[in-house]
This record gives sequence, structure tokens and C-alpha cells, in this order.
Amino acid sequence: MQLPEDQMRAGHIPADLYRQIPPGTDMRRVVIVQQAPRSYKGPIVLTLVVLTGSVVLLLVIAFVVQVVAGAAIGVLSATGGLSYTINRTSKTRKGI
Repeated sequence: MQLPEDQMRAGHIPADLYRQIPPGTDMRRVVIVQQAPRSYKGPIVLTLVVLTGSVVLLLVIAFVVQVVAGAAIGVLSATGGLSYTINRTSKTRKGI
């Protein structure tokens, strides 16, 4: 038994706790309560939820920007304020 937790599980009272017990106390009725070990499940889940929410928010913003840009191009094209052309000319080589 090297760790205080091992001593507690075995029913031994460590010296520092033994000194805190008032004199005349029946040792058979002493109950030592230990704090439960820390659980990391909550902080890990919270981190994953925040990261997932951030990614979803960025995707929604990108989609909205794309829709707004498409609508602006459509409106400006229809009103004559903006035009764009796609020129696809093919150059063929004649005899070598």
C-alpha cells in the first residue's frame, strides 16, 4: 500500500487524518469520505459541441454569402448594370 487511496480502501486511517479526529472518538464509527475522481467526460463533450457548432456556423455563413452573391449577380445582370461573357473559342491547328 503506497498510495493514500489504497490505505483508505483497506480501512486504514492515515496519520494526518488520525490527528484530526477528536480524542475519545470510537474509531469503529469513523467514516472517511473521499472525493470522487474527476470526470473529463463533460469538458470533452462540451469542446466537441462547441467545435461542431462553429463548423456548422461557418458552413451556413458560406452558403448565405454564396446565395447573396448569386442573387446580386442576377439582379445586376438583369438591370444591365453588370454583364459577363464566357468566350469559348476553339483554335484548330492547320497542317504541319
